[in-house]
Amino acid sequence: MIHSSEIFHQSNSQRRGKHKIFIGMAPGVGKTYRMLEEAHKLKEEGIDVVIGLLETHGREETAEKAIGLEVVPNQEIIHTGIILKEMNTNAIIARQPQLVLVDELAHTNVPGSIREKRYQDVEVILAAGINVYSTVNIQHLESLNDLVAKITSIVVRERIPDRILDEADEVIVIDVTPETLQERLKEGKIYASEKIEQALHNFFQRRHLVALRELALREVADNIEEGAVTSSPTDRYCCVHERVLVCISTYPNSIQLLRRGARLALQLHARLYALFVTRPDQFLTKEESLYIENCENLCHQFDGIFLRVNSTDIAQTIADTAHKYHITQVVLGQSQKSRWELFWRGSLVQKLVRYLKEVDLHVIATQETKSK
Repeated sequence: MIHSSEIFHQSNSQRRGKHKIFIGMAPGVGKTYRMLEEAHKLKEEGIDVVIGLLETHGREETAEKAIGLEVVPNQEIIHTGIILKEMNTNAIIARQPQLVLVDELAHTNVPGSIREKRYQDVEVILAAGINVYSTVNIQHLESLNDLVAKITSIVVRERIPDRILDEADEVIVIDVTPETLQERLKEGKIYASEKIEQALHNFFQRRHLVALRELALREVADNIEEGAVTSSPTDRYCCVHERVLVCISTYPNSIQLLRRGARLALQLHARLYALFVTRPDQFLTKEESLYIENCENLCHQFDGIFLRVNSTDIAQTIADTAHKYHITQVVLGQSQKSRWELFWRGSLVQKLVRYLKEVDLHVIATQETKSK
């Protein structure tokens, strides 16, 4: 997180700037207003804050909140005889503030700009050692583009790469209920009066806002979870979301297991993973290779991640994979070993119970098939 005592008083030349992103489910949730609020508090603490680019969209409350903060003038770009304005990245770097505010991170720069996208300008500013606060809506995230289009029937043209969110030092979700957002819209606090009715029947439908809100909350939860594990990988982690791992093999019941795991993942709103462990001395037949390929294709159809690992210790590999990917639910088939083999070597389930004390195991009973 960005703390003035630790970051803002360092020399810009000593480090790369820190990036804090305010994200929301839709326009009007209050991202820019919250960013300006925090900027005023930092200014009162003696931090040198400037506005690099602010989009008020005619919202009076937002414009009033910007009063008292220095604004770096926009640059003027002439395109086809028309004067266009854009954020002046060079002027911001020359000014060398401790913090710059940049609204609408996914914005596409006007023709004639040095860089195509505003987030690229932000990366240049960060590289110059200047801290940045920025805003963006969840629908502008590249990986969610298709999903947002399905939800809203609107294709979002301006997008940012997922890595921008992943690389941010802090991500704050600005959350309001769909009802509150619709009320703001009706009061004219988001769009001009002539656009309100159209917005309510299109993007701002309640069912759209509910889905977008869930996307925003889940995306930030993932970001927090993964960041915590990355910063302290040896500590115990606490998963915000369920994660399902299906253990497949060359047994024909693996397709059944994968479908069961996909249903479980759907019910839990979980990420789905499938794992195939192959021994280094194991040579798959053409039929077996085709079967595993079918499992992989099916996993991808369920929007899952398919993992292949070479190992002689299946139980330990499953456990290691579960820890690496923060799995909360493991799905595997009933053992096809004989009772004699189980007596001498123990079962896979018994070993996993010892290895994965905080993971739920789902052992699926299947019809016995010929061992391969």
